[in-house]
Amino acid sequence: MSLEPMEEWEQPFFDTRMHACPMRTHSTSFQLVDEEGDGTPYAGLAYEVTDYEGAIYLGALDETGTGKVNRHYCGPVVLRLDQTYQGNEKSYTFLKERPHYPLPITELQVRAEKTRFRNPSGARTESNPAQAQAGFFCQVEVSELVAHRAHLPALAPRNFPPQHHVHSLMRRPSEAAAMAELGFGPTPPKVQGIALLPNKHHVLEVRPLRSLSPVLSTGEEFCSLNLYQLALMATLSYSPFGQDPNSQPVESSRVSFPTQPSVGNWFGDALAKSDELWQVDASQTAGKTYYPLYADVAYSKRLEIVPFDPELYPEVNSPELGAGQEHPAKLHYLDDAENDDGTDSQAFITHNDELVLLAVRGTAGGADVLRDLDAAQVPFEEGLGKVHSGFYDSAKAVRTFVATYLDKFYSGQKLVITGHSLGGAVALLVAEMLRLREGFTYDILLYTYGSPRVGDKTFVENTKALVHHRIVNQNDPVPSVPATWMNTSWRMSGMGAVLTFFNPAIGGVVLFLSPVNITGEPYTHHGTLRHFMPVSFADGHKSAILWTPGCKTITERGGAAVCAKALDAKNGLPKRGGLLQQMVDNAHHKMVVSYIPHCWASLRRAQEALQEGRTLVTSTEYDRVHEALQDFETQLREKEVAARGSVREHQIVGPLRAEIGRLQETAARLKDLSEERVTKAKVYGRVADQPEVLAMSLDRWLAHPFNRTQEQLAMAPPDADSNDRAIAALVGGHVPGTTFNLDIDAIG
Repeated sequence: MSLEPMEEWEQPFFDTRMHACPMRTHSTSFQLVDEEGDGTPYAGLAYEVTDYEGAIYLGALDETGTGKVNRHYCGPVVLRLDQTYQGNEKSYTFLKERPHYPLPITELQVRAEKTRFRNPSGARTESNPAQAQAGFFCQVEVSELVAHRAHLPALAPRNFPPQHHVHSLMRRPSEAAAMAELGFGPTPPKVQGIALLPNKHHVLEVRPLRSLSPVLSTGEEFCSLNLYQLALMATLSYSPFGQDPNSQPVESSRVSFPTQPSVGNWFGDALAKSDELWQVDASQTAGKTYYPLYADVAYSKRLEIVPFDPELYPEVNSPELGAGQEHPAKLHYLDDAENDDGTDSQAFITHNDELVLLAVRGTAGGADVLRDLDAAQVPFEEGLGKVHSGFYDSAKAVRTFVATYLDKFYSGQKLVITGHSLGGAVALLVAEMLRLREGFTYDILLYTYGSPRVGDKTFVENTKALVHHRIVNQNDPVPSVPATWMNTSWRMSGMGAVLTFFNPAIGGVVLFLSPVNITGEPYTHHGTLRHFMPVSFADGHKSAILWTPGCKTITERGGAAVCAKALDAKNGLPKRGGLLQQMVDNAHHKMVVSYIPHCWASLRRAQEALQEGRTLVTSTEYDRVHEALQDFETQLREKEVAARGSVREHQIVGPLRAEIGRLQETAARLKDLSEERVTKAKVYGRVADQPEVLAMSLDRWLAHPFNRTQEQLAMAPPDADSNDRAIAALVGGHVPGTTFNLDIDAIG
């Protein structure tokens, strides 16, 4: 292809005073290829070449992705491919035209999004088939060939970088440069594009514009995939946003996210470059690399961190706006601890075209204590019932933050909300506030981990339409506060509830000294409970059955339920010390050391059951647990008989009979679990309907050795016929044939 200059313009950074007799004897050719050496993905792209004297050459790449400029002025040239996207794919046209932060999508970006990495890790290739035809070969990125790059990922490491020094050989405006050096004018902008040397054929390998995105199901039904993935996202909410600079307002022309782990680095840097991440909390070590399941998606379909570009978005990004300036940290991250009326609430939010992800942080600092001491029940203004005052104040702050974001970026997506501990309580309130938001019909899915109670019975009854999967771990004390029997308007009860988050032993004692609620409705749990029950095997393997028990003696932690208070310690039944022991063992409430491993093990257990075509609970496990439940029912019936004729008969017999009924319901649920075959939908939700995405995601996930260790794959106990001591379940080592009294504290 040989093109004469079709157009010339004067640009402020090119010297318009040409040489007296500039020579036009040089030629430069170039080819854009993918990582397979194929130029077809870039065929037909419009290009612009600027030579040393500022002449502009326009053309289009041929069917092999090749272009050539003949007889340009002597010296290097600069190549750009900045044509705006011309197609009509809805996903791209929407991004170009959206009212807030419209993106300068180019044809080059769309082409690069439709190519794929040769290396699943996203690492640059060490060789390319097209290198043999190159006078000079380099690896480039879309951001180096277009004008606006703030919405594009930061440069990834590469083996063959462009010759950046060639840029310095281009003619620059001598007068402007001299004035800038004297301090009387701005520094001339850098030449944009890839600089090429004359009389060479250049092959440019364009990095695929792909991103990693945590795989999530948007279905309402509970699935093991979301259980694990959202546990990681809930934990990530404890990390900072990590934006640099972090000044207010941001004076620089761009921002970056170098801190790991941080929310900004996750979604605005590493995943955008297809770097796999596993550390959601700084305390994690390499021995427990809990990678999310990732999908390789087109860059524009990633979970987005909006661009920061004061030149492109001066109306919102200009530092002259002061406190009104918008930037990624302000839009995606809430941390109002330093505000005069702050609630010490922290949350992050991001989105793609399918979902909006909101994660709310739990208790993390001393300021949370002051907020959570306000534990009185107050009217829920958006609906009916009463809720915890401290949680509600925090929810109002988060709701304002979320509503601002949704007003800019909501376009009908699913709202997926998660939170741990206090964050789970706030997440529930925010979800209900959004569900009732006037003028909107949000489709909301909520997963919480170790969440305390939030509202009274009236509130819970009126929020049943909200889909809420509530995950509770073995011996986690926090879901027991505020206790149903607590008068939470009394300061002492509130203090006990808050202290439970920080010092469970002391907080538990204060709770037990708190008065019983005899005037208002009791605090009540919301959502569908799923409870982790640990199972230990004789050979040292450990796992956990995730189930939905119906009896309060399990769900209320053995101390807070009315029937549990009516029972004494005889025959192994629970007493106060059981809950105090749970308070001391605060590790059960932690995400990194408890909830995440349990969720990971539950996913692996479900995957194994799916692969082997069996149920989640084996017959051996069912026999042992069922035996324990029958033993406990016998103990309850003995208590009922002993209570007859006593002065407290009316106080004891009713709750006991109700608990026996719930215990039988629990046994029935366990039996159903032991008979129900695992399906792909139960493990992966709606992602099961995308077999290619699921297969690639699983291949990537299982490539990590931690996810393939034999110990971790052995989730089910050995067959009882092969070893009658194969399983020690529930209370640390029960052996078949020996006397066994169930201590409910051990499983609840």
